[in-house]
Amino acid sequence: MDDNQSLKIPNSSSISEKNTKVFKVLSIDGGGIKGLYSARILEHFEEHFNCCLSDYFDLICGTSTGGLIALGVSLGIPVSTISNLYCERGQRIFPQKNTLLSSLKQFFLQSKYDNKELTKALQEIFGDNTISNSKCLLCIPSFSLTDGRPYIFKYDHSEGQLKRDNRRRYIDIALATSAAPTYLPIVTDPTDHTQFTDGGVYANNPTFVGIMEALKYFVGDKDKQFKKLMVMSVSSLEDNPGRRFIPKHRRSIIDWKEDLISIFFEGQASQTKYFAETLAQLYGFNYVRIPSASLSSKQESVITMDNSSIESIQLISKMGNDQALLWEKKPEVAEFFQYCKQYIIR
Repeated sequence: MDDNQSLKIPNSSSISEKNTKVFKVLSIDGGGIKGLYSARILEHFEEHFNCCLSDYFDLICGTSTGGLIALGVSLGIPVSTISNLYCERGQRIFPQKNTLLSSLKQFFLQSKYDNKELTKALQEIFGDNTISNSKCLLCIPSFSLTDGRPYIFKYDHSEGQLKRDNRRRYIDIALATSAAPTYLPIVTDPTDHTQFTDGGVYANNPTFVGIMEALKYFVGDKDKQFKKLMVMSVSSLEDNPGRRFIPKHRRSIIDWKEDLISIFFEGQASQTKYFAETLAQLYGFNYVRIPSASLSSKQESVITMDNSSIESIQLISKMGNDQALLWEKKPEVAEFFQYCKQYIIR
């Protein structure tokens, strides 16, 4: 049997819903302070469908700021609490300083910010919880600088015979997945002293990570528990594709500025979207991508991954609210909330 046959998932129309076990994945993009956009959308979904998200998704994936949201959701913390973190603590986590001086420090001396305020905020939300306390399966991408390879923090499930991460603290995983290069410090995990940086360096949109985890361990052939896969992917706010004409071709680090990071995120998001849509067609699973709202050129100049100004926070919040009001009415979203998850940890 070839690989395509071993992974083939029956189309939803070919199986009676009553007899089909469905595995549902929630994926949340990274994006710094723009994570408030994703949080507002999910906050509205909890309110509109009168639910706790951890009761409706078997696996939750999140990278960087999306990882913080995913970790909170997995503990059953209301998403409104996570939204308030961005609104109330954003300016302390990303303090607005002299732009030129902070940029020079960022490019030549050290990370633009320390993570002291972020650590305090995460401690308030997560306390001393470890992955073993999660209410659902988890995939939180980071990158191990020690090993030079991607590292995905997971709930230790028996299907993969995993015995690696359940004793890790939420706060340590949150810091590891969100340690954006040049913005926040590299994180050394106290469990095994591995050094981590932001998972956004390879999976800012972790949808593909979630799909692969589902297909490898949970969904597909007769030996697996689930026969149908559903994936909801929530974007962060993204700049509109493309850029105005760039007259200076030999750009320095200073010339690139924030583009040096954001261009990687844009490329990943586009590629991941294509892969996810292609796989959904090939293997017949349900895939819903809640996209970024369109930004005007003025809004793009205000909304960046670390602009925590009142104007930025209000714009991000409004756009998340507006997008949620549009998507919560769509039947393809409502389908995720028709029944609770079927992979029960406890």
